[in-house]
Amino acid sequence: MDDDRQVARILVLGIGNILWADEGFGVRVLEALDASHVFPDTVTLLDGGTQGLYLLPYLEEADGVVIVDAVDYGLVPGTLHFLADGEVPAVLAARKVSLHQTGFQEILGLLALRGKTPARIVLVGVQPELLDDYGGGLTATIAAQVEPAARKVLDILKDEFGVVPEPRAGEGSLVTAAVGRQSYESERPSAEAACRIGDPRVLATPRS
Repeated sequence: MDDDRQVARILVLGIGNILWADEGFGVRVLEALDASHVFPDTVTLLDGGTQGLYLLPYLEEADGVVIVDAVDYGLVPGTLHFLADGEVPAVLAARKVSLHQTGFQEILGLLALRGKTPARIVLVGVQPELLDDYGGGLTATIAAQVEPAARKVLDILKDEFGVVPEPRAGEGSLVTAAVGRQSYESERPSAEAACRIGDPRVLATPRS
């Protein structure tokens, strides 16, 4: 590590699309972490969505990365599975559930090419159950794994990087209220209404 980087910088990255049911798992785990804990300045929680190559600068600046995502491991839906370092690009190349994983695989390749691969990369993945439900929330099977996955991330931060976040007394701010999990999953309009007038959960105008 360079002399001017004495403290490891950790990126906790949730990737996926909350509009497609279980594909939103990574973002929802980060939402839960943000709501329950306050993280030190050395740890960045990032809702990476489906941004692909736009995430490259964030990973280049990180010494360690914890990725949370829905991954097709070929296992029983709802199974949590953990991989590290060279295993991560291999599984994303072999088993994709979304185009965002193609973009992320390219990021890992560019990091290696530029000699800026983080010293440690850990993937916390869940085997999804349902993906082709536009506007749908997490299935019950996958929702049940949000808290266990969040605890796993906390364990990784402690065991791998010596970071212990403080419990939060209040609400997080990583995800806006309009697309927060509770409102998003409880206020889903009927298919007829969504086609006719749109989905107010994602079309709501932010209040000034």
